[in-house]
Amino acid sequence: MKKFAGLTKRNLMVFFKDWQSVVFSVLTSMIVFVLYLLFLKGTFMEAFQSVLDAVPGLADFIREEEIETYCDLLLFTGVLGSAMITVPFQCLSIIVRDRENKIDYDILATPVCRWQIVLSYFTAAALSSVLLTGLILTAGLAILVSKGSIYMDAAHVMGAYGVVVLGSVSATSLFMIVMLSFKSSSACGAFFGILSAAAGFVIGAYIPLSQFSESVQTVCNIFPASHITILLRNVLLNGVLSEMNRSAGGVDNGMFVYSLKEVFPFEAHMFGNNLDVSGMLVYVSLAVLVCTAVMIFTYAKTYKRK
Repeated sequence: MKKFAGLTKRNLMVFFKDWQSVVFSVLTSMIVFVLYLLFLKGTFMEAFQSVLDAVPGLADFIREEEIETYCDLLLFTGVLGSAMITVPFQCLSIIVRDRENKIDYDILATPVCRWQIVLSYFTAAALSSVLLTGLILTAGLAILVSKGSIYMDAAHVMGAYGVVVLGSVSATSLFMIVMLSFKSSSACGAFFGILSAAAGFVIGAYIPLSQFSESVQTVCNIFPASHITILLRNVLLNGVLSEMNRSAGGVDNGMFVYSLKEVFPFEAHMFGNNLDVSGMLVYVSLAVLVCTAVMIFTYAKTYKRK
């Protein structure tokens, strides 16, 4: 355990030594969120208002601040879901740098088991990712709370942090396998550019997955990140949706909230079936175990002692 702990500490120190990369990892997501609030929020508000106007009398019950809070939280869910893809990937970049600089030769020459080496990289990256994405969640909630009530109690807030931990660990375990295939930082950076552009679409941050065909939804929901984003919706949005239902007082028999949940799904659709919260938690947990086993096997085959 001392060898494993020592390598993990070394990896953490090397990552956080590059403080500029750490700062921009957090700032990038927050800047995107602020830009969403400035430029996309109005479009969301207009769309929801048109739906309210289509139901006679419903607009008199559901308040504008409830719609605004829903839009803010929905946008924040997309940003946070994307961050739990890009941030873990950046936290794992130390693996490629070590390989590029031949530092892995020195590590492999030590009397440390290979599974301990690969797990030290994984543990350090997961801890770094949890810390950074947790900071993003904290900053985002602070911004939203400063604007008004977000209809979340302590249980919802703790649940959000729990999802962030699970999302960071699952993304780290998956990208660990990807990172082992890169031999240069330039190739890693190029892939990161593609990943950053595609992440929001795969998890449904920009366009709801419900707008795609069943086959496309299945492909997108194969990735644990899509399940994590849906879990975040359940934690962050259920409070304001319940408040909307109370405000409506049964005028629409709950159809407005139901339609919102249909557009931005609260369950994962895969292979013709829907996974609820429990099913998604099991799926993501199994994905972590499988990816961990694969990365240990891959590391043993890819990295040879010199």
